[in-house]
Amino acid sequence: MTLSDLPEIQITRNVRSTRLRLRVDASQIRLTAPVFCSKKQIRHFIEQSESWLIKTWQSQQEKIENIDRTLPSELRLFNLKEPVQISYQSQKNNFIFDHKNLQLWISDRHPEEYLKAFVIAYAKKQLPPYLKLVSQQCDLPFSICNIRQPKTRWGSCSARYDIMLNSALVLFPENITRYVAIHELAHTKHFDHSPRFWTEVAKHDPEFKIHRQLLKTTPLPYWWHQI
Repeated sequence: MTLSDLPEIQITRNVRSTRLRLRVDASQIRLTAPVFCSKKQIRHFIEQSESWLIKTWQSQQEKIENIDRTLPSELRLFNLKEPVQISYQSQKNNFIFDHKNLQLWISDRHPEEYLKAFVIAYAKKQLPPYLKLVSQQCDLPFSICNIRQPKTRWGSCSARYDIMLNSALVLFPENITRYVAIHELAHTKHFDHSPRFWTEVAKHDPEFKIHRQLLKTTPLPYWWHQI
C-alpha cells in the first residue's frame, strides 16, 4: 500500500493551530494546518508521515472488521443513573422514549439510524441546560450552546463565547461530559491552550487529565459512525 491507495486527505486550515496535525479514523483522514502553512510544507509533511499513515489506516480497517455489530439492548446516558432499555419493533415513529420508565422503542426499519437520531434529540434537550449548570458552578458565563455532530471535535468556543458540544457526549459517563463542558467554558477566559488555560480547567476538574485520556481512548459504538 502507498499514499495513493489511501482516501483523499481532508485539509483544514485553523487560525488557532500552531502545527500540522493528522487524524485518522475508520472513514477518513484529516489534516489540520496553520493558516500560514504553504502547500509545499503540507505535501512534505504528508510524505514524511507516509509509513505512519498507512499503518494507522490499516489498523483502523482491521478494527472495523472485528466490530461487534449487535444492536444494543440498553443505552447508558450521561445524566441517568440507570440504563435505558431498548426494544426494536415495527412502528410508525422512528423512536419513542418513555423517560419515566427509561424505555426506548426503536423502529426496526433502520434501527442504527434511528438510534443515533434519538441520541441527537436527547443531547439537544439535555446538554444545553447541563452546560448552563456547569457554567454557574464554575462562574464562567457563555452566550449560546449549539449541539452538533462534528467528526473530529468534542466541542468548541467562539470569540463571542458561543459554545458547541458534540451530541455524542451524552454517551459518556457524566464526569467525561463535564470535563468537555469545563474545557470549553475555560476558553471564555483563555482563548488558547496555554498553561493559564489548563490551570483554569484544573481548578474546576482536578482529574481532567484522566478524563481527557478516557475521552481519547473510549470508542463510540459502531452505529454512531454508520450514518
